[in-house]
Amino acid sequence: MNKIWQFNRMEVAGSLGDLGTLLPISLGMILANGLDPTGTFLSIGLFYIFSGIYYKVTVPVQPMKVIGAYAIATGMTATQISASAFLVGCFLLIIGGTSTITRMGKYIAKPVVRGVQLSTGILLMAEGVRFMVGTSKFQILKASAEPWLSIQHLGPIPIGIILGLAGGILTLLFLENKKLPAGLLVIMGGLLVGLMLKNINISDSLSPGFHLPSFLPAGFPSQVDFTFALMALVLPQIPMTLGNAVIAYADLSQDYFGEKSKKVTHKAACISMALANFMSFFMGGIPLCHGAGGLAAHYRFGARSPGSNLIIGGVFVILTLFLGPGLILILHLIPMSILGVLLIFAGGQLALTIMDLKERKELFVPMIIMGITLASNLAAGFMVGIIIHWILTSEKMSI
Repeated sequence: MNKIWQFNRMEVAGSLGDLGTLLPISLGMILANGLDPTGTFLSIGLFYIFSGIYYKVTVPVQPMKVIGAYAIATGMTATQISASAFLVGCFLLIIGGTSTITRMGKYIAKPVVRGVQLSTGILLMAEGVRFMVGTSKFQILKASAEPWLSIQHLGPIPIGIILGLAGGILTLLFLENKKLPAGLLVIMGGLLVGLMLKNINISDSLSPGFHLPSFLPAGFPSQVDFTFALMALVLPQIPMTLGNAVIAYADLSQDYFGEKSKKVTHKAACISMALANFMSFFMGGIPLCHGAGGLAAHYRFGARSPGSNLIIGGVFVILTLFLGPGLILILHLIPMSILGVLLIFAGGQLALTIMDLKERKELFVPMIIMGITLASNLAAGFMVGIIIHWILTSEKMSI
């Protein structure tokens, strides 16, 4: 277990743990916003691989959720999304390269970090339930709970609920099993169901070959694109990125991996995300980040080394180069409800980090952050949480 690189069943299972977050937003932006699938999945795979090689621990790769959700909901253009990736990359490179984020991180106390982690965990679990019952934004966009299955109900019960319950029970039974990892069983079971019940003809639609991404496939964004992306996408995304993808992520990585995670600093996380977004910009992909929720997902399902990064990153790179846009058809085989199972268990893992807080004042801060997050958004919860914690440091204040 002391080896840096591991390539076993647990690493394979852990590498699949965050597909519940990664796939719906990526596929949604490809379908709704016209992003290039080859550039999207190749940039994701390369980010996984290079992050694992540099940090030498399991590193999550996720889409930027605020940008993704708003872009899908409003049907923004590919050039506007590309502009947001470039602008986010510039911002992260500046605050990382100047060590501004390091100074900022010193003033973010543990209760605030735990609040971000708790809120993110609850959001992931809620989204997992939506995937099962068919009410997520992606499913609403497709006007179907399981868009690529030929059966939508078994009697009066939606097929997603049945698959979700079966996947949840399977996960509970095998969650700590080293020989039959839960994450691997659930994904393989989902793929099997997808193959049996698919309503798309995969073999006739695939075009195997050697596919490379185009350079700026949607063209270079205009000044209007950059201005609109800054106001509508980048500014709302930044607080969540700093709270969840930098500060909470680095804290969780230290909790999980200790000394092995010494390279996962606030500064390094900013710079690696900046470079990933520049790469995604030129390939026509989605804005990318790290994230505490993604790390919790990989860890919960067995990932303990950077081997998991090379496994999932290698899968994305090889399949993208071989299948190009056809990779989407393979990913469609995984039912949405199965992705929901992954989200629920990953969210639970992340939310439970709050257990190391003991004092009432400490616990009150995460509760406030969670409440504001559910009523508004995580960025607002994060900023208010900092203020509340600072107020509660006074001995005159009690809860």
